[in-house]
Amino acid sequence: MKKTFKITTPEGLHARPSALLVTAVTPFECDVLLTYNDKSVNLKSIMGVMALGILPGSIVAISAEGADADKLIQTVSDIMITKGIGEEC
Repeated sequence: MKKTFKITTPEGLHARPSALLVTAVTPFECDVLLTYNDKSVNLKSIMGVMALGILPGSIVAISAEGADADKLIQTVSDIMITKGIGEEC
């Protein structure tokens, strides 16, 4: 399962929103990737997410595979929207 988001925070995907996302997806069993500019990192890794240097207005894709992938993608969507991190594309 895959969903695309536009990052709307003025600072981009900096430490606080990255930590919110990583913390939210860590309990899930499925594999989850964040893809930006043809580079993919494990969304469960704060260092991997921060290393991408995602700027405001950037388009990112979240993809998940596994038994609880649907629930994980819904959780990411909820956090992106309610915390003002991004919007669905």
